[in-house]
Amino acid sequence: MLEKLLTVPADFWATLGEMAPYLLFGFLVAGALSVLVSPQTVERHLGGKGFLPVLKAAVFGIPLPLCSCGVIPVGASLRRHGASRGATVAFLIATPQDGVDSVFVTLSLLGPTFAIFRPIVALVSGVIGGTVAAAVTTGNAAEPSGDRPNETCQEACCQPGGGGKLRRALAYGFDTLPRDIGQSLLVGLLVAALITALVPQDFFAGMLGGGIGAMVLMMLLGIPVYVCATASVPVAAALILKGVSPGAALVFLMTGPATNAATLTTIWRVMGRRTALVYLITVAGTALAAGLTLDYLFAVQNVTPSAAMGWMLPDTVKYACAVLLLGVLVVGVVRSRWGGHAGEKATEQAAQGGAKVAARLRVTGMTCDHCRQAVERALRECEGVESAEVNLAQGRAVVTGSADPRELREAVESLGYGAEEIAGA
Repeated sequence: MLEKLLTVPADFWATLGEMAPYLLFGFLVAGALSVLVSPQTVERHLGGKGFLPVLKAAVFGIPLPLCSCGVIPVGASLRRHGASRGATVAFLIATPQDGVDSVFVTLSLLGPTFAIFRPIVALVSGVIGGTVAAAVTTGNAAEPSGDRPNETCQEACCQPGGGGKLRRALAYGFDTLPRDIGQSLLVGLLVAALITALVPQDFFAGMLGGGIGAMVLMMLLGIPVYVCATASVPVAAALILKGVSPGAALVFLMTGPATNAATLTTIWRVMGRRTALVYLITVAGTALAAGLTLDYLFAVQNVTPSAAMGWMLPDTVKYACAVLLLGVLVVGVVRSRWGGHAGEKATEQAAQGGAKVAARLRVTGMTCDHCRQAVERALRECEGVESAEVNLAQGRAVVTGSADPRELREAVESLGYGAEEIAGA
């Protein structure tokens, strides 16, 4: 056992080296998307009824690097800004399954067949879920009054941030995104290394076998737990090496990022029971169908994911990228846990200078920078708000102006978070 444990660092480093060049490039592309695809653009295309907004929502969602915790507030915010119910559900289903960073990691560890198949499945599942949700909730009393495709938010929260486009793209790709997924990715790499070192070859093949039974088991494992789309890839690759079929691994890759207990509870609360059931049934059903299809494709090609690897890069390039990626992830984890937020400090200074503090709130449930941005946006759109800043690390929000604290709490809670006013504020 000790001998096997000693190989864990080497396995960790080898996996990191394989995925590092692709993930760094994925971070760069994700940063570019964050600048080029504005919230206004997404909202403008997701309003109205019918099939087209549903299709657009799934297409928009696939490349965005949002995990299941981050996609909920973004989806709720889109809904508040006029997205139809069907489009919102399509976005919620398709987005967490993939992301441009996840696609590149999938290519590096599982090969081109897997890398192409994943976004196709995310698109199909999103379209199916959105279409069904729109059909079963037609005429529902909980439906907001009218979609507003042409009413785009003009508040400061929706306007482009400061700095040049290149600077903002690099800041998102190599600061914001690593802060969001850094910890999950490092844990995923460690789990993959432990599986590689400790689990005997073909162990799962003997235990699980193939076919629908193994897929159902992986689905039951994936639905309640949280794992982000990128961090789940090394784990899936390690499981395949130990005998899990590609289709069963795909089921885990779909259900793990797209569902977890917190996500389902939030969708139930924010969008209703029917929508939550449609969401769960769609993800589960399409995952099983996609798993069976992928196993068939690999059987026809007579290859395995590890044998279907893409371009082989020189070791010097891989490990130089691994050092860089490790540094980016560690800094991201440190900043996410202990970094402050300059905007909150500026708001506090403004309050000390005479600006009226409408409320100081304790916000629970935020897990990433996308959560912070969604909460800030919701607060800034409340009537009477002059400024609103959220500190993710401390779970605090400071709002200045003449806004009603009750409306501020309701705005935060409409996104699925908890909010309470800090006593003595």
